[in-house]
Amino acid sequence: MGMGQDEIERNMGVQPLDGIMTEHELGNHALVAASTEPMTHKAVQRARKGRRLTKHMKQRMADALNLLMKQQGKEIERPWVVKDLFTY
Repeated sequence: MGMGQDEIERNMGVQPLDGIMTEHELGNHALVAASTEPMTHKAVQRARKGRRLTKHMKQRMADALNLLMKQQGKEIERPWVVKDLFTY
């Protein structure tokens, strides 16, 4: 079985979120733990790898990342927004 068009549509490639988390040495668990809304490790992994997420879930990831940065006392110029983290 090859990759169908649906498969290509859902896989957007590694996302900026992945690079940001790697750069700041943040694991998937840290993001899940920081989130005030339900989030799974699997969802974070999918987000990083570029599996298509809903707009709501992308916002949830951004919110969690901003909370996590604050908790860890990391300096960022401004809060991350969805379009910083995702290319779609």
